[in-house]
Amino acid sequence: MREQLLRFYPQALTLCPAADEPWFWALLTLLPTPTAAARRRRGPVAALLREYRIRRVTVDEVLTVLRRPPLTVAPGTIDAAGAHIALLLPRLELAATQRRLCAHRLEALLETLAAAGEHQGHRDVTVLRSFPGVGRAVAATMLAEASQLLATRDYHRLRAYAGIAPVTRQSGTHRGVHMRYACNLRLRNALYYWGFIAARHDPATHQHYQALRARGHSQGRALRGVADRLLLILMAMLKTQTLYDAGRRRAQVAA
Repeated sequence: MREQLLRFYPQALTLCPAADEPWFWALLTLLPTPTAAARRRRGPVAALLREYRIRRVTVDEVLTVLRRPPLTVAPGTIDAAGAHIALLLPRLELAATQRRLCAHRLEALLETLAAAGEHQGHRDVTVLRSFPGVGRAVAATMLAEASQLLATRDYHRLRAYAGIAPVTRQSGTHRGVHMRYACNLRLRNALYYWGFIAARHDPATHQHYQALRARGHSQGRALRGVADRLLLILMAMLKTQTLYDAGRRRAQVAA
């Protein structure tokens, strides 16, 4: 989609650089070319923005962007790219609908597990989701890929299985510590994302990340270190069945 827009309609990407939002797809259906944007009145565009609850841009801003002088292209380019986009739009909308459906089902499953856990006195899902950075995708991946290790509270096996624990190679006088590649890739990606989001939104985790970076660690290595620390805390929380307390952790880091 982006490549086709760059061929003849690059100003449209100013409104949505990734071309990945449903309202933007609807806008392309309404205003598929610079010529259509130049002829369209404000009413339909205003109705579209209201329907999708878009407030970050106004009708005038949308029309001003789309009415910028178009690129000069070879004859047939606009027709060809426009036809390609018309084929892409239904596929993108279908994929977005299915993605939303999967998200709703995941959320419902996690809520069911949490409710069952509360009834049985076992709150693993609730404890896991209390951590900053653990959304439904991270929680579902961890529960699906490492349920047994979480149930046994096996921190050391889990950090190795997830690729968080480094590998030490030694031969003679040479000794090196490297990233672990033999691991569960889905779990490693989930933990990487968990560490990335936690480092942005949790002050104590951000402080830990900055300390690792100051020691010369790359971003990837620092985030693996952050995820490793979060796993250790998670195991302690699961054993005591307590929820994550950002204030308590900040106090511990300060001490």
